[in-house]
Amino acid sequence: MTVEVSRAFGFKVVCPGPDFAMLAKAVLSLGLWLQFAAGQNTPERGPQPSASNSEGDLLFLLDSSGSVSYYEFSRVKEFMWDLVQPFTFGPRDVQTSIIHISTTPTMEFPFDRYLSSGTLQQAIRDTQQLMGDTNTGKALSYAKEKFFSDEAGARPDVPKVLVWVTDGFSTDDISEPMQLLKDMGVTVFIVSTGRGSYLELSAAASQPPEKHLYFVDVDDLPIITKELRDAILDVIQANRLHAVDITSSSFRLMWPKLLSQETGYYTLEYAPIDDLARKRTKQVSGAHTSLMLSNLAPETTYEVALIPESNVHYFPPQTTRVTTLAEETSPAQVLISESGPYSFHVSWAPTLDSVISYQILYGPLPGNSVKLLEVDGEHNSTVVENLAPNTTYLVTVTAVYKSGKEKSLSAKACTQEEGSKVRHLRFEDMGPNTLKASWDSADGKVLGYRVRCRRQTGPSSVISVSPQIHSVILTDLASGTTNKVCVKPMYKNQPGKRLCRMVHMQPEAQGYKHRQRA
Repeated sequence: MTVEVSRAFGFKVVCPGPDFAMLAKAVLSLGLWLQFAAGQNTPERGPQPSASNSEGDLLFLLDSSGSVSYYEFSRVKEFMWDLVQPFTFGPRDVQTSIIHISTTPTMEFPFDRYLSSGTLQQAIRDTQQLMGDTNTGKALSYAKEKFFSDEAGARPDVPKVLVWVTDGFSTDDISEPMQLLKDMGVTVFIVSTGRGSYLELSAAASQPPEKHLYFVDVDDLPIITKELRDAILDVIQANRLHAVDITSSSFRLMWPKLLSQETGYYTLEYAPIDDLARKRTKQVSGAHTSLMLSNLAPETTYEVALIPESNVHYFPPQTTRVTTLAEETSPAQVLISESGPYSFHVSWAPTLDSVISYQILYGPLPGNSVKLLEVDGEHNSTVVENLAPNTTYLVTVTAVYKSGKEKSLSAKACTQEEGSKVRHLRFEDMGPNTLKASWDSADGKVLGYRVRCRRQTGPSSVISVSPQIHSVILTDLASGTTNKVCVKPMYKNQPGKRLCRMVHMQPEAQGYKHRQRA
């Protein structure tokens, strides 16, 4: 399924797709890949941007469960090294650790073990997948302990950053342990490489989600590397007052530790830049390194000053400017997912206390037939059923506020054709590094088939064939590699469901093995 966004005629258009609209970030060209996951040397790269004058503890929450393939796990390891390569590592710089998500969470190495680029790169390269269940909530609780543990090499007075790379699936609840981490001052970035729920993950990430949440295919991770690294630098840049968790009415200020409980206190002054006479003042003890400011005006730029008051040393004031977000309204997003021949799932965000109910109007395009569903204001999703297959629908979600006001947002949804899935994808050895991929035809009026091969080494390829063709030849499949092959039928309104298999090429003349992939 694909995502289409349009502002035409005053509404937002979103066709069903597991990656949602956040995948708009993934429209740039593919970068170079590292090869160290296969045990090869890292290729030469151009100069990396400087990330000096940074201090913080950076923790990767790595999905090491059985829901992740070996191919995906190796790509994520490459991404982790690409992300941190420009940093300077050391006890007064950046420290990094990895916690595995599995049946039981495991720390790969403590924060203070690898304090050079060479040793850290080798440690990431040597990281092995554990398999097991995807107990993310348990791993988050474990991370909370390690983030503030001397035994784990963590430091008490530096910024804390969590980068969670997920395929979008967890077998336990994540909301409570994630909120505890954020309440303790940890900045949370989430990278979803699978079918994660935008609503759930945007609530889990630090605010605003557009700066802390990324949806991207595992092969396209290099596209977001620089943007994510710059966002992390905004948090861990040393000796600098800055704001995180910015909303329409609040933000959290963070600063480096300059004082202690015994040596002084901090005075914080803040006011809108266009009305400095409305200055407000707060004081906190010298043990603090962060403070949440609330009850602020939306879409307003504030001038903030941090004044260290010390009885031992003079520290100059630090200043920054922070702009709050626009006031939340609902619905701000309407998302269509889980589309089938006769139904689809509609969700919207955010949910606000000021909304008493939602009305969902839907009807086929073109046409004048419209039906109505009503949903309680505490809910943010519903399933629309009894639909016609291979049909485009206009769905309008209207929030009814306690004040009597209403706000609407529309989305276009496309139901699938009946039986719109390729069946029985199989392979035949055609010689060295070459396979023949064959499949049985999909039902309905197929316009053609699209075959995508993602090679573990070498570039990906996409082959489009006519509806009468049910096989292609795949070449340049290196021995000893695992490659992903997907076949998707194409219809008039949208693609059908793809069928994927992982193909492992055995060394030399031992042939190949393949297994079906969900």
